[in-house]
Amino acid sequence: MSETLISPGVLAIENDQSFTTQQPVQVGAAIIGPTVKGKVGIPTVVTSYSEYLNKYGSTFKSGSTEYSYLTSISVYNYFQNGGNSLLVTRVASGSFTPATASIPTSTAATSASATFDVSPFHPSGSFIINGITIFITGSTPPTNTSTVIYVPSGSNAANSVVSASQAINFSSSVSPYSTALQYISSSASGNDITLTYTGPNGLLGNSQYFTSGSTTGFFTGGTNTTAFIIETLTEGELMNNDTAEVTGGALPSGSSDNIRWQIISPDVDNGNFTLLIRRGNDETNFPVVLENWTNLSLDPKAPNYIEKVIGNQVETVQQDGTDYYVDFSGEYNNRSSYIRIKSVSAKTYEYFDNNGVAKSIYTASLPTAVSGAMGGASGNNLPTGQAGNYYNNINNTNTQGLQASDYDETIALLSNKDNYQYNFITVPGLVYDSANFSSHISTISTLVSNCQARGNTMAVIDMAAKGATVTTVIGNAPGINSSYAATYWPWVKTIDPNTGQRVWVPPSTMIPGVYTFNDRAAAPWFAPAGTTRGIISEAIETERILTKTSRDTLYNINVNPINNIRGTGVVVFGQKTLQKKKSALDRVNVRRLLIELKSFITQVADTLVFEQNTQATRNDFLNQVNPYLADIQRREGLTSFRVIMDDTNNTPEVIDNNELRGQIYLQPTRTIEFIYLDFNITPTGATFE
Repeated sequence: MSETLISPGVLAIENDQSFTTQQPVQVGAAIIGPTVKGKVGIPTVVTSYSEYLNKYGSTFKSGSTEYSYLTSISVYNYFQNGGNSLLVTRVASGSFTPATASIPTSTAATSASATFDVSPFHPSGSFIINGITIFITGSTPPTNTSTVIYVPSGSNAANSVVSASQAINFSSSVSPYSTALQYISSSASGNDITLTYTGPNGLLGNSQYFTSGSTTGFFTGGTNTTAFIIETLTEGELMNNDTAEVTGGALPSGSSDNIRWQIISPDVDNGNFTLLIRRGNDETNFPVVLENWTNLSLDPKAPNYIEKVIGNQVETVQQDGTDYYVDFSGEYNNRSSYIRIKSVSAKTYEYFDNNGVAKSIYTASLPTAVSGAMGGASGNNLPTGQAGNYYNNINNTNTQGLQASDYDETIALLSNKDNYQYNFITVPGLVYDSANFSSHISTISTLVSNCQARGNTMAVIDMAAKGATVTTVIGNAPGINSSYAATYWPWVKTIDPNTGQRVWVPPSTMIPGVYTFNDRAAAPWFAPAGTTRGIISEAIETERILTKTSRDTLYNINVNPINNIRGTGVVVFGQKTLQKKKSALDRVNVRRLLIELKSFITQVADTLVFEQNTQATRNDFLNQVNPYLADIQRREGLTSFRVIMDDTNNTPEVIDNNELRGQIYLQPTRTIEFIYLDFNITPTGATFE
């Protein structure tokens, strides 16, 4: 692979001269896969498993069984073995949007109306509306803060819609809602139905919405009745819980994975209020407050302006030619872990007059003291049915509810080494098996190619599904020839940290934990294998016990065996990369050493771009790099090294081309993989000298 510098920068070139004999590594690892919740397609750093659960959720149900994604199990093992930071990217299929909520002002309104296209509510080929539910909220009427009105379905029901040209007729006999019903009228034209509320004043003009199945229409009445709109950082239907409260103030669709909100302490005199973000499955009488944002203002000029304090930034993945990048809109970074401010409708510019008194035109713009739910989110990849194709049931067309192509955008995005730095990357659930997982081949090949192009990370991949034979594994392994990838086999059984169930998982789920333990116990240039640093402590057993013949066969084809050792446990017993050519770089520890060295040295070189090409600049480089390499040598990563950056490789011609050249020679420390012991039997009377 050849590369040249076109724009100013640093080019680190490897010359593998160890044949008989790459790239750098950054802090942490990257894991790509489905999660229960979270931002879709946006790489996010997490620093603990509890933070991961907070952002991405834990379990979901498929049928009557609870599951965790392989992503969650892998993240758990990574942090369990001492990991400090991890780049997680949620993969999903289709369109995902966040849930929103309109926070009401204290403005009273006597009327509100909205027109809805009711065709989505019709059963196929019919104009019968099935079970529209209308919600009316406010203080007066009705007397209770949340009233539910159910409009029955069927052509024989007194208040159903038989044809789209008829208006909805609300029956005042629908007890106990007759008081509320008398203030609602309706009309219809074609598929459009207009609902109008006209009655006594109420908070937020008595907001109204109706729903049927998963489709919801919403409107609020009055002028400037929305103070601001919040939306969840997490995307997907899981965040929806806009349902009327039941006894105790609980939300029927509230869960530990979604949220609700509450406004307390609106202060007209001081122009501020408090916004609580509560857990979706709490109760009004026993609230679980996740975040408490106090002293908020709707005045854009105030230091406590709500958008400044909470944030309004939206991240979206964009494509420019073959490049993918994350675009940021909104001028304020998100400080909340759960929401952003989507918009502020009732801004209170310069809330106080010159005497420090609240301006009367703004006093009704503050939000009212009320609680509410979230709704309007779309997107759902939670699989249903028989085991949802998790664990040992993943297949060619459905892996944890997704297809391999759903990973492509994220893999392309993470190929940008300037924006994303990580030591290694995994995609647990994808399998490099051309015979049985043909749709996965292109995605995994691109992943490995991107690692090689980046030069500062490597991929840990799987070569077989559960139940595969040694023959299948060794048949797949030659498909990749790169020192930037490694593979392990067979599958292992572990305990799902979220459900407590024993589950089979592919090796790539557990290897991040092995690498992390290796780095914490020793360093990246030590072999992440053997009984000192290669024990998979969270593994119970391997899918099968490998004989020495099977282990030899696998290792000859660069597949690292995972072995059960009596009295020790499940142990990684190999550390080869998938490079076919015999060299130092066909070992994982050497590849990871090179990744580590290139990462540091390239960062040093970055500081020299646009500096003067003089001996002083070169000495600055040498004075940083030589001590660093000497320390690596002291810590058993190198047996010898030499750095040349002087007049011999920086000739006048090189300098005139605005280049700075350096040559770094390295002799990696080799690991012991084969031990030969001769036991000699001697006759009686022999001496040992």
